[in-house]
Amino acid sequence: MKITAVRLYELRGEMAFEGEFWEERLIRPVDIYPEHKTQGAGWLRQVEEGRYDMRSIFCEIETDEGLTGIGGPTTEDQAFVIRREIAPLLMGRDPLATERIWDVVYRSMVHGRKGTAMMALSVVDCALWDLKGKWAGVPVYQLLGGPVRERIPAYASALGFSLEPEKVAAQAKRFVDEGYGATKWFFRHGPTDGVEGINKNVELVETLRDAVGPDVDLMLDCWMSWDVPYTVAMADRLAVYHPRWLEEPVLPDKIAQYAEIRRRSAVPISGGEHEYTRWGIKALLEAGAVDVLQPDIYWAGGISEMLKICALASAYDIPVIPHGHSVPATVHLIAAHPVTVCPLLEYLVKWNTVHQFFLAEPVVPVDGHVTLSSTPGIGMALDEDKVLERRELG
Repeated sequence: MKITAVRLYELRGEMAFEGEFWEERLIRPVDIYPEHKTQGAGWLRQVEEGRYDMRSIFCEIETDEGLTGIGGPTTEDQAFVIRREIAPLLMGRDPLATERIWDVVYRSMVHGRKGTAMMALSVVDCALWDLKGKWAGVPVYQLLGGPVRERIPAYASALGFSLEPEKVAAQAKRFVDEGYGATKWFFRHGPTDGVEGINKNVELVETLRDAVGPDVDLMLDCWMSWDVPYTVAMADRLAVYHPRWLEEPVLPDKIAQYAEIRRRSAVPISGGEHEYTRWGIKALLEAGAVDVLQPDIYWAGGISEMLKICALASAYDIPVIPHGHSVPATVHLIAAHPVTVCPLLEYLVKWNTVHQFFLAEPVVPVDGHVTLSSTPGIGMALDEDKVLERRELG
């Protein structure tokens, strides 16, 4: 079997949703500049009242035996790298030789060890694993050595929900009623916001703990936008609410600062969402920088590389709870690892509504858990009824 084509399609559809989809955004590193801090979310365009424009790009790898694999959704810049840099390296190759393909692409794009190029390779790798599962007639988790369990607990990640206290309390209670045993919320304030910002951050966590009670885990995301003194001080203030972790307190290149925070913090520290490959993760582990690792399967190198990351992390007894942008592939990875290595699935409630809009079988937790599918591959079949327009990117 040989690869005969690598195609990228942009799909357009419309999603029905009453009200404002993105109610709030998270703090960002660039928010230290006032003109950026005042920017709203604005990630989706409203076509008309109750309907949003949906656009997603998918990568499809075709073979001479008629089997195809699908990866995505991806972005325009990643699609450009796939078309111009990666696709020529795949033509005529055996799609089952995922290790060879990954290594050839990695060695050929030495300036793409992180960022857009590695994200593009991640998309291609996941598409190849989807194809490999279809070729074998089994779900990908079977090819990875699993499953080690039939149901995976998920936590509700609340990016995009309002941070008004009454709405926070109501939504957090809904998550608990839906069976989630953990929920993550995103701070909007940081070191440049003074005492008022500190008080609002504390109010958010106090509201959440009061809403969900003592037995539900709370995770809190700083999204790379704090610094060492601020994080340590906030951890002291927040420890009374027993958060499971503070996430990404500083920019990803500040590994030494991560380690210092972890030593001084009264709350466990997580990170690695914006790190890439086994080598980036190894630097975090050797520095003793985090209590939890969160690489993204569609950013850090795909399924092939995440297998190596999980093996590496297990040697340090640091759990891997992957960033949850792309849950279909992530579920297969988690399903093939012991609970001590991959204990939990992040379910970004709003982002996964967007990213899975065009999928025929989107992954949606029920009673706070995802039950494994028996569909061969990853489960990336598209729902053609939702596709209003299809455009191949050339």
